[in-house]
Amino acid sequence: METEPRTVQLPSAESLTPERLRAWSWHRQGLDGSLAGCSADEVFARAGWARSIGGANPYLTLFARAGIRRAQVDADVLAHKILELPTARGCTYVLGADDFAWSLRLGRGAAESGFRVVGRLGVDRGEIALLEEQVLHTLTEAGVPLDPRRLKDELGDSVRNLGEEGKKKGAATTLPTALGILQADGRIRRVPANGRLDQQRYAYEPWGLSPSTLSDEEVREELIRRYLGWTGGATFKQSRWFSGFTVAQSRDAFAAVGAVEVPTAAGGDPLWMLPDDVGLLAAFEEPAEEQIQLLAGSDSLVLLRRNAAELLAEEDQDKQTLGSLALQADLPDHPILDRGRIIGLWQYDPGREQVAAWVFTAPTPAVAQRIAEVEAWIKADLGDFRAYSLDSPASRQPRIDALRASSVAGA
Repeated sequence: METEPRTVQLPSAESLTPERLRAWSWHRQGLDGSLAGCSADEVFARAGWARSIGGANPYLTLFARAGIRRAQVDADVLAHKILELPTARGCTYVLGADDFAWSLRLGRGAAESGFRVVGRLGVDRGEIALLEEQVLHTLTEAGVPLDPRRLKDELGDSVRNLGEEGKKKGAATTLPTALGILQADGRIRRVPANGRLDQQRYAYEPWGLSPSTLSDEEVREELIRRYLGWTGGATFKQSRWFSGFTVAQSRDAFAAVGAVEVPTAAGGDPLWMLPDDVGLLAAFEEPAEEQIQLLAGSDSLVLLRRNAAELLAEEDQDKQTLGSLALQADLPDHPILDRGRIIGLWQYDPGREQVAAWVFTAPTPAVAQRIAEVEAWIKADLGDFRAYSLDSPASRQPRIDALRASSVAGA
């Protein structure tokens, strides 16, 4: 439902400098210590869901904001307090229990698109519906989670091989389509094979999650309300990238939450903010002391708006080793930040059990201390820090070498 328009006193555009907006986003993301002591589900509710691509980002998201260690995160997954689910744009995120049902609705379209692919290969909806029921029956009878290979063996001829044409279209068999729809409906869920989130080996088990009572329109409204709260404000284009909504759907959702258009000193597209956040931003004071964090390249601070270039000071944007930072996907390494500004890059070298870091200027004691803390945490909790499922020490070595070379050259 569209909210009644209300009068909001905007801060002056001149006051909303890139430096101020970086510090504001940093604060809204809870990277200033304001989420210390929170549980994992509370962090995700206030700072945003953690993108999971088989990498360690969910763990560092929680460690950076609330000091939560891996053992507690894994225990929360086992207890279903947090889970990795397919949601916005069909992408997987780790999120809290209060968001399970309605967020799954956001991934339904991506799951159905899988059927459209196999449909063009001669598979009708009835065949997939029957396979869904057979998958549920098999998982229930097994009594333990089954990985895709064992599940396919158990189902036998019920899973149709779609041949070379199917492989070309990314659908070798009908099983992934059925699994995708079952997950989007909350009837099954993926279980990490070894209980850890920083890998992509899964089994499946029955779930039976009660469906959300929200309409599609209300689900879109809820996501935009959350998104604008997580970011503290974003452009219309940024919101569409994250949500996958059409222009019309986005406009309706923005109107429903009473989003306010806020011009900034940086020029370009204005930010859209929740009404209450406009006043909070006007009264916000940038922290005077250093606040250093090492984050993953897919952290919510960067990923929600894909605006890594805006997190660099003007004098740092042309550094050759950085490459193009027009989009988050172009970040060559993980960022080191101070109050929202990227001040360096890092990778983990498991061979040396060290963080390889390049800080653009001489590192301060606070920077050195945080690097040491994150290095010790990786060694104790993770063993390695992978950006995504196919990340490996060998594939990472050229970037590690480049960071060390840049650090030496800078020194």
